[in-house]
Amino acid sequence: MPTRRHLLACGAALALPVRAAPGDALVRALRGAQAGGGVLMLRHALAPGTFDPPGFRLGDCATQRNLDDEGRRQARHLGAWCAAHKLRPTRVRSSPWCRCLETATLAFGDRAEPWAALGSPRAGDEAGNAQALAQLHAGLASVVTRRTGLEVWVTHMFVFSALLGEGAGVGEGALLGLGDGGAPRVIARLTGLPG
Repeated sequence: MPTRRHLLACGAALALPVRAAPGDALVRALRGAQAGGGVLMLRHALAPGTFDPPGFRLGDCATQRNLDDEGRRQARHLGAWCAAHKLRPTRVRSSPWCRCLETATLAFGDRAEPWAALGSPRAGDEAGNAQALAQLHAGLASVVTRRTGLEVWVTHMFVFSALLGEGAGVGEGALLGLGDGGAPRVIARLTGLPG
């Protein structure tokens, strides 16, 4: 079981500046998902610090770790990049944490739907986390098999780890489809904020 110090170190490493802007291959993959079915899962934009303060409450942003001005700029820029490439999600779902909802809203407008399954597993128990993970698997399978277009999910690093076995940096993401046996498959990566 990782220690708090290990988790803090991982969180700090993932908060480093992004590495590279997405290229044409990512745009083609996203357009393919838009025409068929796929999920672009994003980690929220920059919200300085690690973890939420003790006693934080969902629905009360004053008690949570939130986006700063740079995070808001990143989220708006991501939305502008998607719009410039004519990438229009059919649905935008977000963790109910304020930093995720704000990222989704600034990038894609007031369409963001809070979805508890995308919430941070750090706030849950083992049974609740297992149920959330099952809901994410079912949600991805539904989008892909029903070919409902490109869906965007805004979430936390720990959700990436639970679903894919690896984290994601601030504002980074992965375009997901289904692999063998219905497991999530990474089709393409957003390894840096666009432009």
